[in-house]
Amino acid sequence: MNSGVDSRNRTQGFTLVEVLVALVVMSLMAAMAWQGVDGMIRARDASQRHLEATLRLNTSLAQWQQDLASVQETPSVPGLRFDGASLQLTRRTADGLQLVVWSLRDGRWMRWTSPSATLSRDLQDSWLRSQQLQGGETTQVAVLDGVSDWQVYFFRGNAWSNAQSSGDVTAPAPGASAPVRQALPSGVRLVLNFAEGSGFAGGVTRDTVLGPQQ
Repeated sequence: MNSGVDSRNRTQGFTLVEVLVALVVMSLMAAMAWQGVDGMIRARDASQRHLEATLRLNTSLAQWQQDLASVQETPSVPGLRFDGASLQLTRRTADGLQLVVWSLRDGRWMRWTSPSATLSRDLQDSWLRSQQLQGGETTQVAVLDGVSDWQVYFFRGNAWSNAQSSGDVTAPAPGASAPVRQALPSGVRLVLNFAEGSGFAGGVTRDTVLGPQQ
């Protein structure tokens, strides 16, 4: 009779080896499940970072094009100039005329703006300030990170040329003290190249048609 009870107990229970095997299998399944979840989280985070970087790039380029579309030539200061390090432009605003400077500093694409001016002397003062920027001004904002270098081209005479090359010369208005300068191009080409690890591969090119003068 005792042997029958022992037999039933052995058939209803688990041996130590079986328990250990079950634990190992469960551990492996848990590890595989965690790796899958971790991979999904990493992929989601990478996609989110890329989306944020793309949105910031598109916002920066939209601001660049908006500035160029509002370029305004004046007798007081040049409407548009690129010296290889920064692009300076004069743009129309609802309150007057404003100086804007785009530059590249330590891999960061920067934008500086002056207060809007209605007087020639205020506009000229802003132009002088725009040529002495150090990068730490409160009105200078980093709009995009990870830019390794940039080039700017002007469209003149049915062809693109380096923005620093000589173009058509325009004389100042009668009685104005501004120097002789180049006429505005009809278009501006921007080429941005990105550094490794920036989240972008290669570069981006954006052409902008300048708006009509008012």
